[in-house]
Amino acid sequence: MSSSCCTETQGREVGRKTPPGPILLLGAPGVGKGTQAKELVQIWGIPQISTGDLLRGNVAKDTQLGRVAKEIMGRGELVPDSLVNEMVAARLLEPDTANGYILDGFPRTLAQAGWLDGRLAGLPQGLPVVAVSIQVNYNQLLRRITGRRNCPVCQRIYNNYVNPPQKAGVCDLDGTPLVQRADDTETVFEERMRSYEAKTAPVVEHYRGLGRFAEVDGDRPIAEIAAGIVTAVERLRK
Repeated sequence: MSSSCCTETQGREVGRKTPPGPILLLGAPGVGKGTQAKELVQIWGIPQISTGDLLRGNVAKDTQLGRVAKEIMGRGELVPDSLVNEMVAARLLEPDTANGYILDGFPRTLAQAGWLDGRLAGLPQGLPVVAVSIQVNYNQLLRRITGRRNCPVCQRIYNNYVNPPQKAGVCDLDGTPLVQRADDTETVFEERMRSYEAKTAPVVEHYRGLGRFAEVDGDRPIAEIAAGIVTAVERLRK
């Protein structure tokens, strides 16, 4: 058995021993938070809670919160923190969250972090949030984003730097010219990074100050990153 396989197995075994509680997964655009969230869902058997999914779900189900959100968005306005908080609060009452959950996109601001901490502190036997940030250096992220190309027919994704097509600019499977998404340019990436850092820095410092923050190396195979997150969470829970 390979060392990476052993690492993954050990991570899954550790993850099943102790309820992980609420975990905030942080990382800049392109670090692979979505991929890691899926890995952790499998390891711990807990749900991923995305504010984007919650918002779309409430609107689709025509809930009272969804109707309010739809009206606000229809006016071209941003959904306020108070409404997002209500959606999160309702989701955390569902039984599948008893052993923990992966938070994706929330808390995004210091105000949201304070609200969440206060709410969890009021729950009997509730564990506090621990935050884990996936770290990948800027130049590597830039290559991941700006090198990305996809086939508009079969939807296969390539990367000019790490997974290029056999013939430049053309899909291996159907010969279709590859395209670059409008938001996969360096200019857009730089703006997204500035926005992420400005919003996230206070949240990071908040949880760092509470002793509930860790960083893991995100420039490794998927299973190794997941195992690193498991280890970090176990350490923070002690």
